[in-house]
Amino acid sequence: MFVKSIMIPKHTCYTIGQDETLKEALAMLEEHQIDGLPVLEGDKYVGIITRYGIYENFFSSGKLKEDFLVAALVKDIATHQEHYLEGNEIFEKTLLALKDFPLLAVLGENRKFLGIVTRFDVLAQFQSAFGTNRSGVRIAFTSVETEGRIARLAEISHYFHEHIISLVTFDETDKLVRRIVMKVEKNNNLDKFISKLEKSGFRVLDITED
Repeated sequence: MFVKSIMIPKHTCYTIGQDETLKEALAMLEEHQIDGLPVLEGDKYVGIITRYGIYENFFSSGKLKEDFLVAALVKDIATHQEHYLEGNEIFEKTLLALKDFPLLAVLGENRKFLGIVTRFDVLAQFQSAFGTNRSGVRIAFTSVETEGRIARLAEISHYFHEHIISLVTFDETDKLVRRIVMKVEKNNNLDKFISKLEKSGFRVLDITED
């Protein structure tokens, strides 16, 4: 999945002009209960302003809060001018980039603002990948890293009519063993399914219903 598939497009984003005051920016952030706003000059991206950034700059300004918020402009403290996405990145690689920041802009040619990707949306995609929003049975197991093991897992799942909610693998760089976490819907075939996995060389580590 690429970044563009989880991007919030420009026409549904809250944005702010670079010449607005910090008071206006803070009012927007509080009104919409969001952590950051893309800063624009026309349709061109200038940076991002956050609630944290506003207060950080206020505390270091030595001014009264109202004076600071009215006198300073958004462009004065905007950050991440050169830290943005282009939309063709694989979404999971954005998690580290968004670890300590609430959102990143997605830009087209000539820095044209296209939309944003938020930390919340990226985390929601990871939750979906792990099936955390659906009840079921999570099975953690290991498999010898040989060709055709995932296909074999699919065959066994199909034979027992298992409805797979999610399937995530780990240790892709390990040439010997791969860890696999599969979440399936709870059914009456589960014991037989797990028994068949073990007989087929999959070592079951943990079974959790959630």
